[in-house]
Amino acid sequence: MATGKDRPAGRRTPLQATLYWGAVVGVWGLIAIGAFFAVFATSLPDTSKMFDVKRQPSISYLDRSGALVAVRGSQFSPPVDIDQLPPYVPAAFVAIEDKRFYHHFGFDPIGMVRVVFIDLRARRMVQGASTITQQLARNLFLTPDQNIRRKAQEIILAVWLETKFSKKQILALYLNRVYFGEGAYGIEAASQRYFNKPASKLTLGEAALLAGLMKGPSRYSPVSETERAQRRATIVLDTMVETHAITPEQRDAAFKEPVRVSATLGSQKAQYFVDWVDQQVRALVGQPQEDLVVETTLDLPIQLNAEHAVRQILNRDTARGVQQAALVALDGEGRIRAYVGGGDYTQSQFDRASNAQRQAGSSFKPFVYLTAMEQGRTPDQMVVDEPLTIGTWQPKNYTNKYLGSVTLQTAFAESINTVAARLASEVGTSVIAQTAHRLGINSTIQTGPSMALGAVEVTPLEMAQAYDPFSNGGFAAKGYGIERIRTASGKVLFDHSLGAPPRTPVIGQPALGYMVRMMRQVLISGTGTKARLPGYDLAGKTGTTSDYRDAWFVGYTGGFTAAVWTGRDDNTPMKRVTGGSSPAEIWREFMAATLPRLSVQPIPGGTPVTATDTIGDLLNQANSASGQPAAQPAAAETDAQGDPPPG
Repeated sequence: MATGKDRPAGRRTPLQATLYWGAVVGVWGLIAIGAFFAVFATSLPDTSKMFDVKRQPSISYLDRSGALVAVRGSQFSPPVDIDQLPPYVPAAFVAIEDKRFYHHFGFDPIGMVRVVFIDLRARRMVQGASTITQQLARNLFLTPDQNIRRKAQEIILAVWLETKFSKKQILALYLNRVYFGEGAYGIEAASQRYFNKPASKLTLGEAALLAGLMKGPSRYSPVSETERAQRRATIVLDTMVETHAITPEQRDAAFKEPVRVSATLGSQKAQYFVDWVDQQVRALVGQPQEDLVVETTLDLPIQLNAEHAVRQILNRDTARGVQQAALVALDGEGRIRAYVGGGDYTQSQFDRASNAQRQAGSSFKPFVYLTAMEQGRTPDQMVVDEPLTIGTWQPKNYTNKYLGSVTLQTAFAESINTVAARLASEVGTSVIAQTAHRLGINSTIQTGPSMALGAVEVTPLEMAQAYDPFSNGGFAAKGYGIERIRTASGKVLFDHSLGAPPRTPVIGQPALGYMVRMMRQVLISGTGTKARLPGYDLAGKTGTTSDYRDAWFVGYTGGFTAAVWTGRDDNTPMKRVTGGSSPAEIWREFMAATLPRLSVQPIPGGTPVTATDTIGDLLNQANSASGQPAAQPAAAETDAQGDPPPG
């Protein structure tokens, strides 16, 4: 039997071997750590300015009464004292983001191994392994770049933070600096932005919802992704029960208490309008250097009416191919009171109110007729609706029928194309283009014969401001949305009223009175009867283009105008949708809800309306005086009768 004396010289005992190789591994480990720090720590960012906050100043947009419409840019609030928060608030973030937060030293080796195993099994990146401390290091010092160097530096900085601060301090820094979406940085800003309350008043359900945002502020937004955000908040609450942060009873109570997102933020109203004026703010005052407040012309209750009307009719008429709509409403001075650039901002941010140029169809005819009135025509003048050839062009009526001798008023109300085409040829298409530009159309206008029927591309904003002179007594009214821009401290940077030029008359009498008279008749017995509202002095015009690709209704009362367009973004046809159908009904729904809020007056410049007269009475009197048959409202009016292909 061999003994220790028989062991060959130089052989180590098992204990000696363990100690030896342990020392070797330790030395090489130290060398590896040293090399790690040498390679990745040489270009670490400066940590001396970790408490400095760098952000884009915020811009708060207010409606005309001072109500908050939206906030753009970053919003920071004063740091919140973590001791002032309900205990479940920080607990929610620890439970869902870093369960071993109180037990690791900056990074979590156990969690990293687990995540690597899960990702390998799924053959894709399923989960992340960043601790709260690592997330804080990334937010304070690093860029979002995904590479090995940045991840290594993140770990180094996380370890440094753990040696520099207590766990409580790290958690407080994290909650006060992390991004919650919607421009809100920090728990206090997020609480104010989403719930209109300080973070110290957060409920358990609200805390769970905010903690759930950490997985992706956009993807789990309670504003645009309500159901997904709710499911994520449920996971947070269940995880809090698993980690014993709350009891099952507390979780169940949280489920029963509804979480209500801020009405202003949750509704996300007027986002197309805010996009539109946001560009103008930066053009007027440059890149903001401090927080700004922009006082706009928007009337939020009227805006809500507009969005509701658009959404209601779009949902109803989807089967008819109505995919999108836009609505712009101005008062008589050009102030934009409502602005809808599409059916759903969360689905498409393209602004059809000011960026989509679509053919106007017969809604362009008022500029033709106004030019004729200014050259001496009257609504009672007789014309002939008959086949017509202008060069090689032969305009057709929507009904493919001809009425023979009619007045210009009847031709306008019924949107007869042959009459409009002949009239444009007689007064001159170039003169008509000048008229349209004078009233507010900014787009290029082609002067071919088909222009008379609306083969002209315009935006809803242009049409609203070009019709506004008909509503306000004949004055130009360029649409605008910004009244005043000031800093948060009160310094005024821009004021629309300062240096504003005097009102410019663009329509004189008797042409204005004639046009109001004819455009009233459109709603009484013409193509726009579906826009009619009893008890109000209303006027307007329908428009429909080739193959029903675009449909319009633009109408007004005294000092208030609204333009509505419907169509499809790909310019494919709708299913026989005319200006007298979907657009007129959107307009009517909007005006029915809005006019009671406004101190509307009869349309200035037209035949006066008294308390005992109706518009129909006055027009019938005028028709009778001219020998024409009395106008009979078409109670069963179908789609527009004269809004056809523009040529």
